[in-house]
Amino acid sequence: MVVPGQRDDIAAVSTGASADTHWLSVALDVPLPGLFDYRADRPVAIGTRVIVRFGPRRMVGVVADTPLAPTYPPAQVRAIDAVLDDMPPLAADWMKLARFAADYYQRPLGEVILPALPGALRKPAAYEGARSAGGPIARIDARAAKRKTGDAAPVAAAPTLNPAQQHAVDTLAAATGFETFVLFGVTGSGKTEVYLRAAEAVLRSDRQVLLLVPEINLTPQLEGVLTRRLEQAVGAGAVAVLHSGLADGERLEAWLRAVRGQARLIVGTRLALFVPLPALGLIVVDEEHDPSYKQQDGLRYSARDLAIWRARDRNVPIVLGSATPSLETWHHAESGRYVKLSLPQRASEAEPPTVSLIDTRRLKLEQGLSPQLVAAIEDRLARGEQSLIFLNRRGYAPVLNCEACGWMSTCKRCSAFMVLHRGMRSGHMLRCHHCGAHERVPPACPDCGNQDLQPMGRGTQRLEEFLAARFPNARLARIDADSTRRKGSAEALFAQVHANEVDILVGTQMVAKGHDFHNLGFVGVLNADAMLFSHDFRAPERLFSQLMQVAGRAGRRGSGADVYIQTGYPEQPVYQALVRHDYAGFAAYALDERRSAGLPPFAFQALLTAESRELATAVTFLTEARDLPTARPDLPGAEQVMVYDPVPLRVVKVADLERAQLLVESDSRPALQAFLRAWAPCLADLPGSARVRWQLEVDPLEI
Repeated sequence: MVVPGQRDDIAAVSTGASADTHWLSVALDVPLPGLFDYRADRPVAIGTRVIVRFGPRRMVGVVADTPLAPTYPPAQVRAIDAVLDDMPPLAADWMKLARFAADYYQRPLGEVILPALPGALRKPAAYEGARSAGGPIARIDARAAKRKTGDAAPVAAAPTLNPAQQHAVDTLAAATGFETFVLFGVTGSGKTEVYLRAAEAVLRSDRQVLLLVPEINLTPQLEGVLTRRLEQAVGAGAVAVLHSGLADGERLEAWLRAVRGQARLIVGTRLALFVPLPALGLIVVDEEHDPSYKQQDGLRYSARDLAIWRARDRNVPIVLGSATPSLETWHHAESGRYVKLSLPQRASEAEPPTVSLIDTRRLKLEQGLSPQLVAAIEDRLARGEQSLIFLNRRGYAPVLNCEACGWMSTCKRCSAFMVLHRGMRSGHMLRCHHCGAHERVPPACPDCGNQDLQPMGRGTQRLEEFLAARFPNARLARIDADSTRRKGSAEALFAQVHANEVDILVGTQMVAKGHDFHNLGFVGVLNADAMLFSHDFRAPERLFSQLMQVAGRAGRRGSGADVYIQTGYPEQPVYQALVRHDYAGFAAYALDERRSAGLPPFAFQALLTAESRELATAVTFLTEARDLPTARPDLPGAEQVMVYDPVPLRVVKVADLERAQLLVESDSRPALQAFLRAWAPCLADLPGSARVRWQLEVDPLEI
């Protein structure tokens, strides 16, 4: 007989645990499914960080559940080492976001939660020893208390809105709950001003705004604009910036200010999406089409898509801004699922640049430049205007070649060429852009001894060298991943361009978006055809977007700007639409092709990738995965899913591992998700899984 009030005591005795034992399910950042059982001697709230032992390691985890009983025998369950209560538990809505992301992208919950936290909050060592007394949060707070507050930035005057901008601002102001708005505006149409007005209204109501940008180098310019314009509304220090380029202490300080509601406007790259915000009132995703919003390792999430989910869950509006929306977004806007707000004219009333196609098939090129392009640079130099030469290929040359025997600079670890880089400090080097391997340029051909090795093709370094020789009196700058490696270097280079201290700018995709160059009168595009015939069905969309964006850098404060695109295929629909500045026409054409081929957004996909020392091993595992639905016809959704044959990747070998992939597709997102939930756990049990490293990606952007 059980006496009322004694049930818990009896249960404790029967499990070998004391009456004051509390069971915890803890999320850890380990590549294993599920949560992990631990016990505590007092109640611990969901969302609390704890230090636990996992095998021989001590780790920080997050309590994800407090079950009545563990899944393992109680005697085998370890006690936690410590409860980290230097901050409140992570909010319930934030935990809900993490659970959704883990479920949708088929990843363990711990691989979502822990990487989303600042590094200092997930290191046990940060809470140990005399130097760590109080923990990292206490140290940040002490540092902030000593810091003197500087004078507020001068408030910038707001420009007058044109009718289209005013309509967009009024529409956003009238939104009372969740709605997805697509702010479709030509480059230079004043989308940022619309963001500012919408943000200001939200901030004045004591709520927070999350503004996402695709790349780190866009944050300094945007932070300055936001600070100058909005400090009057929200006070000094209310803007916080979050991205992976920050030092641990800087990121933690900005994160804490956002979590505590002190930072009212949070600007950042995709990782900022996972900042807990207690008073969220608006989300803005600038350049929403940009592939940088898709994480390419670990949790392969789309920050744009999760931002929409988060806005729906928090019942707040979200704005997706772009001059070239992704075809998925455009399809939703055209079908009425999203609300489209159009900005058809430039805010400065300047005319868009004239786009011309330079047919290179019968031209003699000088280091890859047509006579028309060289003449255009000369003309802009004479006018005192800037020119941008766009080449999306860094380095000096894509490959080093021996014309005597045919030797090429092939990477020993990858099925790819090593790129020639020239530098004053490190000398001439060959670098692999896939695995990072590097070596000095050989003095002679390794195969035949010929000393006359020649670079083939050109990258931004070689282009910069030629332009410096061709225009010796011009001031040149190169902006690419090599010239901006050091912290602050990109910001300094862009500042030179904005200050009109550069006449000719050579750049990669880093210069193609978000930058407002006031004196840029000419853009020349080289090597655009490389993307025309890619195996990836998204390549035409990316090419159109990239070229439309880089063309939009020209003529933003004047008139008569020109864009020359060199091509051997001027009749291609992508180029013809660019000449007309006709995104809508291109999108209609591309969506018709996608619809007839059954491709996204008219289908939903997942990609299983496997890598091993031997390609055959990876293919064998993928073949086993492909055959699972046949062996297990009970898998949910299998009848509505197509599992294709495995194929090698275009670059098969990277870092001595050979890679293959398998595509899973369905015309129903719920059916695909149901299938993946059942299929993915089975993959680890396949005979070939122990010999490969595999990764499942939902909604892949590159196939």
